[in-house]
Amino acid sequence: MYVVYHDVGGTHSTVIAAAIHLNRLPMDILPSMKDILDVPLFDKLEKKDQGRLIYHGQDEYGNQIYTIHRQYVPQLITNAIGSVFDMVGRDRKEILFVDTSVAVNNLMRIGGGSSRRLGLVAFGRPLVAYGTLKAYPKIVAVVQKTKLKVAP
Repeated sequence: MYVVYHDVGGTHSTVIAAAIHLNRLPMDILPSMKDILDVPLFDKLEKKDQGRLIYHGQDEYGNQIYTIHRQYVPQLITNAIGSVFDMVGRDRKEILFVDTSVAVNNLMRIGGGSSRRLGLVAFGRPLVAYGTLKAYPKIVAVVQKTKLKVAP
């Protein structure tokens, strides 16, 4: 199975969800700010990365974990990837799209926008990391539901 975590920017809640899913961040305790900032690609993607599937690894069940930056049109991405599956003769049931934007809070939006769109990294990155810590339990809940769906 292919799991694709997606949201507007693809560089905050999605990469954290992928890290949690792959057991690189804990589910049972709140990580440190440093742990969040050390996650590869956290607050690092740019506009040129929009629509690019990014592979993060294979989970304990053999599922391939990806993230994607899809802006405000999730159906374009899910339809396009689904169409590719059709083109190559794969069953669309082999892919699970998981929208992580349900866990995003205003601190993440303000910090992420400041850092990524406005280029104010010194201001935005710590703010989005703090917001991510506040949203962490919600992101964990998204991942837990996802893992239940893809477990053998």
